[in-house]
Order: sequence, then structure tokens, then C-alpha cells
Amino acid sequence: MGRRLIRTAGLVALGALLFAGAVESAPCRDSFARTELFFGSATPDGAAVTDEDFRAFLEHEITPRFPDGLTLLAGSGGFRNASGAIVRERSYLLILVYPSSGRASDDRIEQIRELYKTRFHQESVLRVDSETARVCF
Repeated sequence: MGRRLIRTAGLVALGALLFAGAVESAPCRDSFARTELFFGSATPDGAAVTDEDFRAFLEHEITPRFPDGLTLLAGSGGFRNASGAIVRERSYLLILVYPSSGRASDDRIEQIRELYKTRFHQESVLRVDSETARVCF
């Protein structure tokens, strides 16, 4: 029984070392940025941006600007609007990770924000930016 436990522990340790080596050898790059965009769905007329509306916006406006990949999460949230009322709404969180060199990505992100605000009559689209030290694919 003791030998089996020692052998199993040894195999687990060997597997962990091999896995660690595989992770270390994955191609990693520095100088990436991460941007999160928070899209609300409530509109001033009391209607809401539907999932179908948002999917079309994603397909026609967001994906062509970031074809290398993105992540979209659905959620619920709230905010205080310009008149001071608390608004509860379904929301969408878009996460973009991209090379942080140049202004082109920033321009594309701002285009997305302005298009959404105009098309769906939104007061704002929250943007949160952070530098990412290391990204591995």
C-alpha cells in the first residue's frame, strides 16, 4: 500500500512538472491592453435593446473592428441617469485584449461606443482600460 501511494505521488509530481514546463513554453507576449465596455439596454422611451438587436450590433459593428477575438458576457446592472433616477437594466460586458501599440485600437473602441450611444439612445457606454503585463495564447 505504501509503495503504491509513493508511486502515485511521484507520478502526480512528474505530471505537475511536465505541465509547468508546457505552460512556460507557451508563446507569451508583453504589451497588451485590456478594455471592458459596459453596454446598457434600457432606452429613454422605456423600451430595451433586445438580444437580437445587440447580436446584430456585435456582428456588424464590433466583430469587424476586432476580428481576432473578443468575449461577451450578459448580466444585469444599474446606474444613476442624468436626471438622478436609478435605472436597472440588462447589460452586456464586452472584453477586448489587444496589442497596446498604436492608436488604431483606441479609435475603433471609441467608434463602437459612439455608434452604440447614437443607435440605441444611450447616455454612455462605460469604458475601463488596463494594461496587461503578459498574455499567452
